[in-house]
Amino acid sequence: MAISPSASKSPYELLPQQQAPHTHTHTSKNQKKLTLIPLIFLIYFEVSGGPFGEEPAVKAAGPLFAILGFLIFPFIWSIPEALITAELATAYPGNGGYVIWADRAFGPFWGSLMGSWKFLSGVINNAAYPVLYMDYLKLVLPLFASGLPRYLAIAFSTLLLSFLNYTGLSIVGYTAVALGTVSLFPFLLMALISIPRIHPRRWISLGQKGVKKDWNLYFNTLFWNLNFWDNASTLAGEVDRPQKTFPKALFSAGILTCLGYLIPLLSTTGSLTLNQEKWDDGFLADAADMIAGKWLKFWVEVGAVLSAIGLFEAQLSSSSYQLLGMADLGILPRFFALRSTWFNTPWVGILVSSLISLAVSYMDFTDIISSANFLYSLGMLLEFASFLWLRRKYPTLNRPFKVEMPMPALVIMCLIPTGFLIFVMAIATKIVYALSALLTIVGVILYFVMGLCKSKGWIEFSKDDCGE
Repeated sequence: MAISPSASKSPYELLPQQQAPHTHTHTSKNQKKLTLIPLIFLIYFEVSGGPFGEEPAVKAAGPLFAILGFLIFPFIWSIPEALITAELATAYPGNGGYVIWADRAFGPFWGSLMGSWKFLSGVINNAAYPVLYMDYLKLVLPLFASGLPRYLAIAFSTLLLSFLNYTGLSIVGYTAVALGTVSLFPFLLMALISIPRIHPRRWISLGQKGVKKDWNLYFNTLFWNLNFWDNASTLAGEVDRPQKTFPKALFSAGILTCLGYLIPLLSTTGSLTLNQEKWDDGFLADAADMIAGKWLKFWVEVGAVLSAIGLFEAQLSSSSYQLLGMADLGILPRFFALRSTWFNTPWVGILVSSLISLAVSYMDFTDIISSANFLYSLGMLLEFASFLWLRRKYPTLNRPFKVEMPMPALVIMCLIPTGFLIFVMAIATKIVYALSALLTIVGVILYFVMGLCKSKGWIEFSKDDCGE
């Protein structure tokens, strides 16, 4: 498939009905825009953050299917999602991302519902990262294993990481570069050290005899590890020359992500005698011990903590700028578009996102996270529909980065991941269905409440309301 950049006019020179939304950025002359390298690592942490979490694919289906999954699934899911993100984020380079796309395609109700689905999914998933951080920290300091010290540590780490986000997207971006480099390097060392021990025949193993394959776990592991390519679109308005930077960043992050999964997977499954049942989350640290010793195991564990920090920062940035974008669209009150005087960051969005994540982190949120992922899947179905409808609705829209395919081919490109989404949603539990329905109803009610407040003049909304 061919992809071509267009060299015509800016999206802000379009016809009124096609125009990208105005944004209340209140940007200072000295504000630093997000450049290519930090954006690559922010996207990388939105999607992956390293090979941590790929282990259950081996446990579920054996080495061969795990390797094939991380080789093939990017073409089925990741590439279509990344291509759609590249085209729409450069056509509508404002904060809000997929909310703007749904609003432009189907109107403000669907933009608001998209915002509810994706925002809830993001902040609930983000609650897992401070908990993960504590799970690794308690191995060194057992004091944080349970009780009040654990709760206080989760609260303190959440607030500290939120403050880092408050200090500026540029700082967060370069922090992501440092975190990504340090957390990936031990896996490169492990791969080099394991070369003399690798036997390729181990890669084609279907798994241990007598171990039943768990396809539910297998597909959910692939989905979880190769998802969220569109999250960085919510901060497109903060990117330097987004029409050129976003496609390059998505392409580079895609290569980094795939290599970050495949290199550790090939080195460990090829150099170790398989004990499939031990491949739970965290097994890569044990594998590092077997291949190189305790020192590398410790580095991998440190890398897992750093990865959790990077994941939290990237998701918090996405969620907070999404709220800012929704305020710019007039979906949320103008209050959500307020920025810090010192750092020009959306402090209201950061505060709201952090408080929700902190509240959820103290709950037994297995089913809640599953419901959040279900809502994200609903959002992705709407995103695919928005992409196709915008192609039909605005065929002459300036698309600085365009997937050069005819409409039937684009439909097929979207139908394949749509089929996978429907499969993942179909195997959800009844509790997940119920919670997802409840959260969706909350999102619908929010839209009509905001409409009432707007019509009565009770709350101030953006005057550049693109939904009207």
